[in-house]
Amino acid sequence: MNHNELIAAISEKAAIDVQQTTNMLDSVIEIFADLLIEGNSIGIQGFGVFEIRQKNERLLVHPKTGARSMIPPKLVVNFKQSNTLKDKIKLNNDYGKQS
Repeated sequence: MNHNELIAAISEKAAIDVQQTTNMLDSVIEIFADLLIEGNSIGIQGFGVFEIRQKNERLLVHPKTGARSMIPPKLVVNFKQSNTLKDKIKLNNDYGKQS
């Protein structure tokens, strides 16, 4: 699902104008980004938690040449799904179901 499809789906589900939905979604994304930049985590009940984590510096060895280089530490966004979402996915998962 791309950005426009998400906006259309939200607009239809919430029965609001597409432009209002676009403004709302853009505002939510901007707020999320600002909170993450400030170092805050974002928890959405029934969905999960977004947070910033730091990946440590690590050594990279090129498999073909054997050249070594250091990859500097960096900040990444991490998502941990809630148990509610995990259960919903598990119920709808066809894998592991016995016939």
